[in-house]
Order: sequence, then C-alpha cells, then structure tokens
Amino acid sequence: MSQTAGIRVGCCGYTVSRDAYYRTFRVVEIQQTFYQLPQLKTAEKWRAEAPPGFEFTMKAWQLITHEPSSPTYRRLQEAIPEGAKERLGSFRPTPEVHEAWKRTAEFASALGATVIVFQCPAGFQPTPEHVTNLRTFFSQVDRGNFRFAWEPRGRWPEELVAELCKELDLIHCVDPLKEDCRTEGTVYYRLHGRTGYGYVYTDEDFRELCDKLRPGRVNYVMFNNVEMFKDAQRFLAYLRAHELSDRESSTLL
Repeated sequence: MSQTAGIRVGCCGYTVSRDAYYRTFRVVEIQQTFYQLPQLKTAEKWRAEAPPGFEFTMKAWQLITHEPSSPTYRRLQEAIPEGAKERLGSFRPTPEVHEAWKRTAEFASALGATVIVFQCPAGFQPTPEHVTNLRTFFSQVDRGNFRFAWEPRGRWPEELVAELCKELDLIHCVDPLKEDCRTEGTVYYRLHGRTGYGYVYTDEDFRELCDKLRPGRVNYVMFNNVEMFKDAQRFLAYLRAHELSDRESSTLL
C-alpha cells in the first residue's frame, strides 16, 4: 500500500477555480459555511460537479461557536433579532443554537461532508459554563454520519482537551507545527502559518509535518495560509518524492 494513502491534503477554501482545484486535490474544507450558510442548492451543485471520490469537509456555522460580538459576524448576511443575540454562540443550550446546528447539518448532508470543524474563538475559555455547554451540545446533537473536529483556542489545559474529546468523540483539531493533537486515531491538521496567514511553508516545515503524521490512520492536512494552494501542491510533491526515495532505498538493502 502507498505510504501516502492515508494522507488527505487540501486547502481551507477554494483559492482557484473549482475545476482547477478538483484537478489538483481530492479534499477541500468549505469555509463559507462558517460566515453564512449558502443555500442548499449550492451544496448540491458543488457535490454534483466534483469528481467521484472527492471529499468535502466544512466549518460549522459561527452562530454555534461565536457570539455576536465577534468581528466575524460582519460577514453574516442574515439579520439577528436584537433579543436573540444573547442566546447565540458558545454552544449555548438555546433554540437559536439548536436551529443553527440543524441548518448546518442540512447543508453538510446536501454537500456529503464527512467532517465538520467547530473552530472556537480565543474568548471561548475553559470556564465551567463553557465546558458544560460543550458537553450538552455534543452529547445531544444528532451526528448522522459526520465526524466532529474541535479546534479550541485560548488556554485549554491539555488534560481537559483530551478528556473532553474522548468523552464526546471529537477529533482534536490543531496546527501540528504549533501544538500536539491530544486524541488518538484520525488527525485533522489545519496549518495557519507559523507566523501568521502570510507565512510560506518550507521543506524543513514539511519534514517536521511528516513526523506528525500517523501511519495507518487517516491524516487530514489542510493548508490555511495566503499561499495555501501552492504550499499544498508542494507538500503533495514532497510526499510523493520522499515515498519514491524510500522505495528506491529499500531496493538497495
């Protein structure tokens, strides 16, 4: 079996035409769903035009994870009733968050998404209320066939992250060049740039990244920097070149 068979490389969003993207990669993480859920017919269109075997992952709608004070709400196209604002975000056990999940799941189903990423803001800290909200949300929602990846930010203790992910069946989503994944099995890596969005990855970064991959497991490696398309292409080439090199070396032993 190919050493790269379990490594799924792609980008967090389309940065080129979809046709060009589909010719290059076999997985994409949809970003638009975080800011504003598109219409279901958009999901159906993307699914229909993608080649057989192409995989979609996507970010959960920000109404689930982020509070309306977040600057990301500037890109929300729907008006929020004034009285509902205090009941959105932070995984609150409210009808508004439940409805946001219902619509997220409907879009994910139409898209055929395999993994839904719940990215939290830095302000979502490990307070007793937030931990309770997490437990309530993930233990009660209908997951269907989706895998859930949780990307906490802020000062979450490693032990608490590992405990919650195991208890709630979550993939700990991380930037592997900044912190370690605290769950076993499938990994979901999002590469945000060592020094920020403008960072361009080097071959030394690729070597370090390869050390973080898990043989025999599914490894999502999703680039989310300004040169994400080129860097993801280069990482694929790096993987293929080193796989060939390993094979050639083994024939000389």
